[in-house]
Amino acid sequence: MKGYNCAQAVLYSFCEHLSFEKTTACKIACGFVAGMGRKEEVCGAVSGGIMAIGLRHGRVEEDNITATELTYKKTRELMDRFVGRHGTLVCRALLNDCDLRTEEGQKQFKENDLLAQDQN
Repeated sequence: MKGYNCAQAVLYSFCEHLSFEKTTACKIACGFVAGMGRKEEVCGAVSGGIMAIGLRHGRVEEDNITATELTYKKTRELMDRFVGRHGTLVCRALLNDCDLRTEEGQKQFKENDLLAQDQN
């Protein structure tokens, strides 16, 4: 609501809990807008969530397979819950085929308040 894209908003919201710098989070998540650079693929909110999971549980050491498996498990759980709630992971479907790569699509997005609809 403050101008952040979906991925930025999700990752940003976990920064304090994860002791992660907010400016860095916004920069990292910036390209994940509207399904990755407005390609309308996997929802940016899901991507932001997966980044937060990686920050919290991700593997650092080469031999820490436990962290890897936990990260994968939590990623699948997030994705499954998202699909259960919204019916899809695909931004294009979530936004009723609104093409965010065009000015017309961006206008439609704003005029129809599609962001607020997606938050139900």
